[in-house]
Amino acid sequence: RDCEPEGFQWLIGNDHSNAVFAWARKTPGEEPVVVIANMTPVPRDGYRVPMPKAGNWVERINTDAGWYGGSNTGNQGKVVSVDSEVKGLGPYADLYLPPLATLVLKFDPA
Repeated sequence: RDCEPEGFQWLIGNDHSNAVFAWARKTPGEEPVVVIANMTPVPRDGYRVPMPKAGNWVERINTDAGWYGGSNTGNQGKVVSVDSEVKGLGPYADLYLPPLATLVLKFDPA
């Protein structure tokens, strides 16, 4: 679905003050993947990201990991998103965004 709008969803596209961007990639029959990029040297703890669905997410890529030469900070390989208690708002996750890093999360239905 690379060339189809249904395969892409902006999650955060206007947080100019924090320079954070997030989007989801989706395809029928597959679990969604979320990409979150922190474009500043400032780590962000407890940063709230809207998610496509509630549940467990595996941190598949963290460009701040030690083997990439980063500071080796992150979410210990997993993130949990929950349903919002506010009507009309979807699921979200509060997570740690390492500085100058990109995270790739994949939904884990298990």
